[in-house]
Amino acid sequence: MKLRVAGIIEESIVDGPGIRLVVFTQGCKHNCIGCHNPETHSFTGGKLIDIDSIVHMVKSNPLLDGITLSGGEPFEQVKECAILAKKVKELGLSVVTYTGYTFEEILKDRNLRELLIYTDILIDGKFDIRKKSLILKFRGSTNQRIIDVKKYLGN
Repeated sequence: MKLRVAGIIEESIVDGPGIRLVVFTQGCKHNCIGCHNPETHSFTGGKLIDIDSIVHMVKSNPLLDGITLSGGEPFEQVKECAILAKKVKELGLSVVTYTGYTFEEILKDRNLRELLIYTDILIDGKFDIRKKSLILKFRGSTNQRIIDVKKYLGN
């Protein structure tokens, strides 16, 4: 199975705890004003990458603590991102997912929960330029939350 991605950063320390491989998914309908990745909004941009090749990148780097799914909007490719997240979890690594949806919106949608169950930490909420802050850890605006999904769902 393939995932449409805008790009991949093989090592990041700013997109979640520890050292992370970051997958920037392609496609987002939120179109937040001031988004720092507007090139990821188009659903036809980016390139298709085989999920197993991303997993191979993860396996090739013993320094990684996990992956971060960013975007774009990972929940727009929920099935593909869920498969990737599951494979990463099976390696004993963590998954951080960024989304413009709120945690509550995701909980209400059976399809979106497919990715949520493999997510350890969710950074939720649309970027709000009026609430932008450069001092927040892992977030761009004060309305966004860091949610310990495992604690909430008990998985």
